[in-house]
Amino acid sequence: MGCVESTAALQPPPGESHRSSLVLPPRRASVAKSVASSMTVAAPTTEPEAVVLEAPVEAIASEPFGIGFEQQYTLGKVIGAGTFSTVKEAIHKPTGQKYAIKCIKKAGLTVDEIQALTTEMKHPNIMILHDFFSEPEYYYLVTELMDGGELFDRIVEKSYYTEREARDLVKLLLEAVRYCHDINVVHRDLKPENLLLTSTTDDASIKLADFGFAKKVGSDTEGLTTACGTPGYVAPEILEAGPYGKAVDIWSIGVITYILLCGYPPFHDDNHNALFRKIKRGAFVFDSPYWDAISDDAKDFISRMLTVRPTDRATAAMLLEHPWIVGSETSTVQLSSALDELRRFNARRKLKAAMNAVKATQRLVRAVETP
Repeated sequence: MGCVESTAALQPPPGESHRSSLVLPPRRASVAKSVASSMTVAAPTTEPEAVVLEAPVEAIASEPFGIGFEQQYTLGKVIGAGTFSTVKEAIHKPTGQKYAIKCIKKAGLTVDEIQALTTEMKHPNIMILHDFFSEPEYYYLVTELMDGGELFDRIVEKSYYTEREARDLVKLLLEAVRYCHDINVVHRDLKPENLLLTSTTDDASIKLADFGFAKKVGSDTEGLTTACGTPGYVAPEILEAGPYGKAVDIWSIGVITYILLCGYPPFHDDNHNALFRKIKRGAFVFDSPYWDAISDDAKDFISRMLTVRPTDRATAAMLLEHPWIVGSETSTVQLSSALDELRRFNARRKLKAAMNAVKATQRLVRAVETP
């Protein structure tokens, strides 16, 4: 799961267990060939730090999907770790089938968040939720096991990568997000870690994963207020602490698309305050020479997503009709520099995720040892 990281020490507020607090800066008054053809989403293998800005609401769902979790599943190794949740391999005792189990602390979850977590989504590019258990302290989400790892890891192993391949991947992600928005679910934490592969084969499907911060809404402009997201991918309206809706997912897709085409993010700064200021201004450029080989349609496509005002941002349905998505002339020229930059970006991302996982484990150990 992921939410915007704190600019200070990431210590959870009293009583908060589902996620950690976000301190925002003060406000003034063949992967491309075969992977793209069958994308889906699943739980991340490593989780960056996650935070939110809203006090926990005590109301929780009273009716679990299933009972007797320990009687049905045997938990195995940890395959993902966050501050307040873990993902483990598990075996279904009656069948011997392997699954991924996400263990989420109950405290701090709202009814809407639980509803979004347990909403049955039937889409080929969205990770399948097989079962849901409510135990005294934890919710257990039983999902398909994504053996193929993260999409970005597979891309950087390629020797040949093109704009058309990136386009095909983005199209699959958009189709998954359009489905979510059509049933009024906002993901709120789209990022590379949440794009996973079903297997290690060349024809693996890609799926969208980790709906830990997803929420059901009533309309496009529903007044959500929790500051969810991950630095670099979070929309400006979230950083402004104002109400927001489905458009935040579109912004995140814009960031992901930008990275897929050049290998580095549109907004970057080691200082979170400076990073957030850039995001709120929407200050990004298509640098030369990295963008010289990228089509004007691709640049226009990104610009329609990385628009600061949410009402001016394109919807998923609109973007699926954009010339870059529906056109047949998308370049198949090798993006050598983009692939090199992607490898560097991915290495930094994985290192940071590993460091955050260690910190999360240390905090969890301290919490357990504290009387």
